[in-house]
Amino acid sequence: MICNWFAAGDSSSPWRLPLNPLPIADDFMSWTGYTFYFPRLALGLLLAPLLLTGCATVNQPSASQPITAEQTAPRSYHDAIMIGGRLSVRYQQNGRDEAVHGSFTWVQRPERTIVTLFSPLGQTIAAIEITPTLSTLTQAGQAPRTADNVDALAAELGWPLPVSGLRDWLQGFVSDTDGRRFVASPATDAVNVTTRDGWRLYYPIWHEDGEQKRPRRIDLERSTIQAGEVAIRIVVDAWQPG
Repeated sequence: MICNWFAAGDSSSPWRLPLNPLPIADDFMSWTGYTFYFPRLALGLLLAPLLLTGCATVNQPSASQPITAEQTAPRSYHDAIMIGGRLSVRYQQNGRDEAVHGSFTWVQRPERTIVTLFSPLGQTIAAIEITPTLSTLTQAGQAPRTADNVDALAAELGWPLPVSGLRDWLQGFVSDTDGRRFVASPATDAVNVTTRDGWRLYYPIWHEDGEQKRPRRIDLERSTIQAGEVAIRIVVDAWQPG
């Protein structure tokens, strides 16, 4: 079960790497209770330049669109970007509360996206490769699995990971229950929105990047049949557009 791979405190593991812990924000530490180790190789990968790049600007919605935060200057959407950070997941399985903690890298190019999940000690737990025609999930000790629907494939982790939505959400672009797309902003204390597939998004912390701001922390919640009440907290530590 994948949550066993994410369990912290396994100092006897032969796979433990001599990695340096990232500084953890107090609110994230209190929510998870774990110290995380970010893989040096993954961090180096994030700092390397992209071979293929692309960028598209998303139009602002009309003034009549009902949103929960004041719109700011247009933000560019990056078709090619590398993102690294930490995530914590809470869900239910067989009537019991479960939790997953670790770090991740998100390497996105127009023709391919690769999402890699790591344990708190830096071990690779799973990798999801997404192309326009097929998605592949590779987990430690298991044969690769493929599917057309990346979200259905990611659910085989034992908890839902909305990969298709995160492609937009990590950059602060959201479509609501009616399919109307807007750019989230820190104009208020937080931004709340519910997506068409039932995820409730909350952007409580932002990072200032010059004149523009980008999400620093994203909280997601959803009621599911598979895993009960699911709560995912994502903290973005590294960000490099193509």
